Amino acid sequence: MTIGQAAAAASRVDAATQYLSAATQFAPHALREYALLADGERGILVGPRGDFVWMCAPRWDSEAVFSALIGGSGGYAVTPTHTRFVWGGYYEDRSLIWRSRWVRDTGIIECREALAFPGDPNRAVVLRRIVAVDGDVQVRVALDARAGFGDLPMHELSSRDGVFTARTGPLRLRWSGAATAHTLADGTLETLIEVREGAHHDLVLELSDRPLSHDGVDPQIAWRATERAWADAVPAFADTLADRDAQHSYAVLRGMTSAGGGMVAAATMSLPERAEQGRNYDYRYSWIRDQCYAGQAIAAAGALPLLDDAVGFVAARILDDGPDLKPAYTITGSAVPDERTLDLPGYPGGSAKTGNWVNNQFQLDAFGEALLLFGAAGRLDCLDSVHWRAVVAAVSAIEKRWGEPDAGIWELDNSRWAHSRLACAAGLRAIAPLSPASQSAKWSQLADMLVADTTRDCRHPSGRWQRSPEDARIDVALLMPAIRGAVPAEDPRSRATLEAVRVELADQGYVYRFRQDDRPLAESEGAFSLCGFLIALADHQQGNELAAVRWFERNRAACGPPGLFTEEYDIGQRQLRGNLPQAFVHAVFFETAHRLTQPWS
Repeated sequence: MTIGQAAAAASRVDAATQYLSAATQFAPHALREYALLADGERGILVGPRGDFVWMCAPRWDSEAVFSALIGGSGGYAVTPTHTRFVWGGYYEDRSLIWRSRWVRDTGIIECREALAFPGDPNRAVVLRRIVAVDGDVQVRVALDARAGFGDLPMHELSSRDGVFTARTGPLRLRWSGAATAHTLADGTLETLIEVREGAHHDLVLELSDRPLSHDGVDPQIAWRATERAWADAVPAFADTLADRDAQHSYAVLRGMTSAGGGMVAAATMSLPERAEQGRNYDYRYSWIRDQCYAGQAIAAAGALPLLDDAVGFVAARILDDGPDLKPAYTITGSAVPDERTLDLPGYPGGSAKTGNWVNNQFQLDAFGEALLLFGAAGRLDCLDSVHWRAVVAAVSAIEKRWGEPDAGIWELDNSRWAHSRLACAAGLRAIAPLSPASQSAKWSQLADMLVADTTRDCRHPSGRWQRSPEDARIDVALLMPAIRGAVPAEDPRSRATLEAVRVELADQGYVYRFRQDDRPLAESEGAFSLCGFLIALADHQQGNELAAVRWFERNRAACGPPGLFTEEYDIGQRQLRGNLPQAFVHAVFFETAHRLTQPWS
């Protein structure tokens, strides 16, 4: 082989290595390793190699432009070129500004990452700042934007004055800070960036479904505006059981709440709750129940903007649809699309599904949760005349439909679920004292009737609540009637229910929703993260303070380094399961962190 042939062969090897890097660096990680960037209108999951593996644009429920998380093409990575490094990272206080951190043998690199906040509904601005913390650094940057869940590669690609522009599906793209990027065989733009010790280098990616302005984004201005906006958006909570974590959960909830007030249940879709069991869903929509949980949780800290968001969004949906209220909507208030399967491998152990069949369900408890939300807001003087119209409409819906079977809190087969009726009773009791005397008495009587009806067919022979007239099992959701005030804490049914949950549904400090079958609890599903905080509230209500704190501390550790909760936690493998992050878990964690520091009232 001549010297020229050897050089050509080396060049081919180098090119193949670069292509392999771009194609494989977006492979999925365990969920505990992902951080969330969010601006209210959309979110990004970023992994330990600085890899963006999930982003839907322009909105939460749009088709993904980075979909490697579920086996699609497309991602955006900033990764150290050195093969030997360890990963870490942290959120800057009171924000969803994330710093990926890599420690090498000879230095330290950070990449500061954020979606410009607050977000524009039509345009995402992704900010990335490579920082040479210790020593000179080199990183590989790869961008492969592909709309349509990976089906639509970049095209009309051009570069002018070091700024790339392109199209992908309905989206326009502009990328600055990577002037030396070149195109690989698969269409990925890739470059190496070197940064001297103590310096930084900015990358800015814009994605929009409308024409981009002629002026690009100044990263200095965008970073300062984002820092200020997060500082203004997230209060510096004090006197909770976990101040920093409470602030973080508020930031997560704020990041998942759009300018119109709609909060997505989760940032992702199709992440399996249990490997190869078919339980993977699309949660990129606003569930009425979840939004009410979030609003009630925020009310524990005071009259904050997220409470107003929840009240406004839920009230609008009730006024629009009345007794035909859907369990979930898009964040703009439109109908959730029906479920369909994508031709993608899915996250390992799951399958790729978009949309949700929730439109076909009736969930009675949503009306009760709405009244609980309105009651919490009313006690803080946060209800106006429009909201009171929604209150009356919600009560009317309960009067009309309380006797019907419904899908219940866990969205199962229709039954006359005890929790659904008792949630409505709790909501009526919460709003009645704030109402005119004539309405107050009537609504209180309706609550009494619902409790009596549930007692008639859902009081277990042992004295506790049972799930439904046909299902005698215990269910963690049955702790909520006492927590929310449908029945007193000292009621024998409340105390017997709490004891049954402890005995039958708890394991190693974690709690399951209900016993699915005769198998051990952990063989049928993961521990339910929400439930660990509910039992903490229930024990606190009963005066069992040490037990309450134990539940709280055990379950707040059921997350990864970025501090994000999923729906379930696999206690055997200590892994997160389901969509990430799950908003209602962060909401009830936030509430518990506040309530456990105060006497129950």
